[in-house]
Amino acid sequence: MINTVLVANRGEIACRILRACREAGLDSVAIYAENDAGSMFTELATIAVPLEGETIAETYLNQAQILDIAAKVGADAIHPGFGFLSERADFAQAVIDAGINWIGPSPKAIEMMGDKMTARLTMKAAGVPVIPGEEIDSEDEDSMISAIESASQRVGYPLLLKASSGGGGKGMRKVEQPADLVEAIKGARREAIAAFGDGRVYVERLLTGSKHVEMQILADKHGRTIHLGERECSVQRRHQKVFEESPCPVMTDGLRARMGQAAVLAAEAVDYVGAGTVEFLLASNGEFFFLEMNTRIQVEHPVTEMVTGVDLVREQLRIASGEPMSCGELMIRGHSIEVRLYAEDASNNFLPAIGPLAVFRPPTGPGIRLDTGVREGDLVTPNYDPMLAKLIVWAPSRTEALQRMRRALDEFVVLGTTTNIRFLRELCDQRDVVSGRTDTMLIERVWPDGWQPEYSAASLDAALMVAAVSESAGLHKAESILTATNDGPVSPFGTLNRRYP
Repeated sequence: MINTVLVANRGEIACRILRACREAGLDSVAIYAENDAGSMFTELATIAVPLEGETIAETYLNQAQILDIAAKVGADAIHPGFGFLSERADFAQAVIDAGINWIGPSPKAIEMMGDKMTARLTMKAAGVPVIPGEEIDSEDEDSMISAIESASQRVGYPLLLKASSGGGGKGMRKVEQPADLVEAIKGARREAIAAFGDGRVYVERLLTGSKHVEMQILADKHGRTIHLGERECSVQRRHQKVFEESPCPVMTDGLRARMGQAAVLAAEAVDYVGAGTVEFLLASNGEFFFLEMNTRIQVEHPVTEMVTGVDLVREQLRIASGEPMSCGELMIRGHSIEVRLYAEDASNNFLPAIGPLAVFRPPTGPGIRLDTGVREGDLVTPNYDPMLAKLIVWAPSRTEALQRMRRALDEFVVLGTTTNIRFLRELCDQRDVVSGRTDTMLIERVWPDGWQPEYSAASLDAALMVAAVSESAGLHKAESILTATNDGPVSPFGTLNRRYP
């Protein structure tokens, strides 16, 4: 039985977990760095405890300090969220050794699936299809280059180099021709060492035109492992997901059953317990291949929750407490879409932006959900990931979900810092997105030279006007300007009366 959960994270995912703890009747503990003092997540916990130190390594990655706080406040469980320490097997083991419940899979499962070469070998043995490629068991640069050059002749071009301990696109290089291979190997190895302290790199065939489809799984301590359907996450930039949806537009009942069974086999192969995600590449001919397994709650988990009605974080709490999962037979209802709102300049190579959230007015209405860790008046700093919120919609059909997302983005007003709202809004009108014919290369293909908005002087003037009125005359008058200003389809201030087909 769990009574008090320490959330070893911050921001949006900390808010998500803390609210789930409150609904479950559990006490909760937030830990925060000095630059997070007063943040939303610190106010949602039963108690909030400051972390000593300034850097991320000294605070949110400081295992000893986190465990010391857990002991002092009497926390009997730790939820790591995503990022930070969530997929660190050594931290999971340290939590268990301290006599605290770890809300996640076993350290062994984390370790096996966190090392991508080990994961490939494990999946092969379990009968799960993997992308054609070869594992390279060497960290010496010269030996690695020789082995990959030999493997590339068997794998064929184009190919993909991937760091064995990688994630988030780090330590990954696309290679179109043999002449580029050696420099790509050196670059991938160098980046992998810097990011993960592990320079091992392996090679896979680059499957172009494929969809990125992942299966949500749950496994409890009573021997039950199930899948909760799929999410499509093909729209990506630099291997980071931008637009996610469930169900996948091209999914059939038969394909879902086969992919779901493969995901369950993958989880059972490592004696998995808790919530996890098995990622696949889905080729246009219906073949699918194991990509990796994320041994944590995913950023995009809300779309699964919206179409299944299952609260995945509550299920994590139940499973960690030793209870059976509450899920019954899979039922997918309607369609859900999620976009990630970032403080970034999409027109300038998606560089992170900083500044105050002078106005932060999310959309409201039926079928709209916002997962965020910020609010109006907060300051966006360069200290952490620039994601401000996840905007999620649900509707009875995919067409209606897209219409709802367009309307929601049109009504989402953020002033004081640059965001990617305009880019997301244009993405919702992109023809391959509308038709569901997305693949992992869509953004590179549609905007090979980078995305540029159709700015106009009038829309910029309107932005300045709203900001000025917000400062001097109050936000109610600013909102009236937003409603009254109409500057065409690309203006965030002139779309409130748009009709959607």
